[in-house]
Amino acid sequence: MNKDIFQGKIKEISGELRKKWGALTDDDIQKTKGNMEALSGLVQQKIGLSKEEASKQLSEFMTDIDKKFTSTGESASDKVNSKIDAIKNKLSH
Repeated sequence: MNKDIFQGKIKEISGELRKKWGALTDDDIQKTKGNMEALSGLVQQKIGLSKEEASKQLSEFMTDIDKKFTSTGESASDKVNSKIDAIKNKLSH
């Protein structure tokens, strides 16, 4: 998941972050504004991991989240556009 998409979806992803690292709060996560370095530092601080381990775990988490959001091989925006097109087709017939 690229940084811009991640930053735009931080509110949606925050629940998944809290599941993975229970010590994180919504407020903590929102303060990072989706900045990966800030989020890695937060995980490092709150969970007590080394910088390397926090970065590694966050990278693995992002890979898993990316798969979850794009499980069918299409991006989230492609899915939305597909739904919009389907609705337009129904309305025009």
